[in-house]
Amino acid sequence: MPPPRSARDRRVGLAAIAAAVVGLAGCAAEPPARSEGAPAPEPAPTTTAQAAPRTGTPELRVEVVADGLEHVWDAGFLPDGRVLITERPGRISLLSSAQPGATVTPVTADLADVYVRGEGGLMGLVVHPDFAQSRRFTTCQTHAEAGTATDIRLVTWELAADGASARRVADPLLAGLPINSSGRHSGCRPTLAADGALLVGTGDTARGGIPQDLTSLGGKVLRIDLATGGPAPGNPFANVENPAQRLVWTFGHRNVQGVAIDANGQAYSAEHGPSTDDEVNRLRAGGNYGWDPSQGGTVGGYDESVPMTDLERFPDAVPAAWRSGSPVEAIAGTAFLRGPQWGDLDGTLAVAALRGQKLLLMRIGPDGNVAEATEPAQLNDTQGRLRAVRLAPDGALIVTTSNGTSDKVLRVTPV
Repeated sequence: MPPPRSARDRRVGLAAIAAAVVGLAGCAAEPPARSEGAPAPEPAPTTTAQAAPRTGTPELRVEVVADGLEHVWDAGFLPDGRVLITERPGRISLLSSAQPGATVTPVTADLADVYVRGEGGLMGLVVHPDFAQSRRFTTCQTHAEAGTATDIRLVTWELAADGASARRVADPLLAGLPINSSGRHSGCRPTLAADGALLVGTGDTARGGIPQDLTSLGGKVLRIDLATGGPAPGNPFANVENPAQRLVWTFGHRNVQGVAIDANGQAYSAEHGPSTDDEVNRLRAGGNYGWDPSQGGTVGGYDESVPMTDLERFPDAVPAAWRSGSPVEAIAGTAFLRGPQWGDLDGTLAVAALRGQKLLLMRIGPDGNVAEATEPAQLNDTQGRLRAVRLAPDGALIVTTSNGTSDKVLRVTPV
């Protein structure tokens, strides 16, 4: 348990919340038709007085909600307006709001078993839909026993009434995700689907045979029951003998860093490519997304020269909805902009980039693929590496930085 950090407990100064307003070009999103059997869309986020209907592309404002943080991995919104955040070194904090100048209070929690190395540590976070009654949230974290890397797991917590501490109530909710002792390709982004199932994007831990191995939880998007950690109803491999395979929604992924749900309930993922082709993928139950660095088990090690989506080896693999080409951007968190205040940006997929140090705004075409991608200037190489992207209940976009020092939680709104 880390000691309280006084710099994080005081209100952020006015100088830290200066806004940069820049024009942004974009086009209206046309989300794909809802597929047969897809869950009903979620209601649009609650909007404020700023969210009056508009036409055209709005300008954007970027404000600092909080700073003085370290590798902010994810954010989850509580019913009372406060925000939980995770930091990769193994810290949970509570922001007083999602507004500029929020105070940051450490949450006391037993995180001594979190294995912090490389890309691993305390990662994704999701607040349960019934938080007002249960006060529960779930994190994804690399796990160690006696200092040795063991696995990656989901843990469910209960936040104390005063927000000062959290205790484990499902420890683990799900264990057994593979881990690399270096921390490489740890994933791990949980996101609630419109039907309440938990989608979890995982990494292949840089092992060649894992992405195509349906009995491994690495290199997948899992679909699980948030209450039990078991397979969610309707999973494509629900009737197989292997219990791990029953959790698999999609496979053949490299390192899934973001999962987002559009207004029709359709899920998209964002994942890192090797030296070329980061991908945004439109997720389809049981789909193979074609990453196979073992080349069908014919080569040892981790051959990263293979295509991200190998259509020669897997003719039925699902092609990417968007590819970065070369160089890669190292795309991470994703969220769909929703609400009339966004004007022509309503329905756009926002994607953070670590290596690219930018935010990408992607318009989805009628076929479900990305028709256009733009880069808003105020978040293009101005804040460093961007990690998490989450849509707040009031429709603002919350973006976090992952530079390692003086990291921030940012609020992006249309003006």
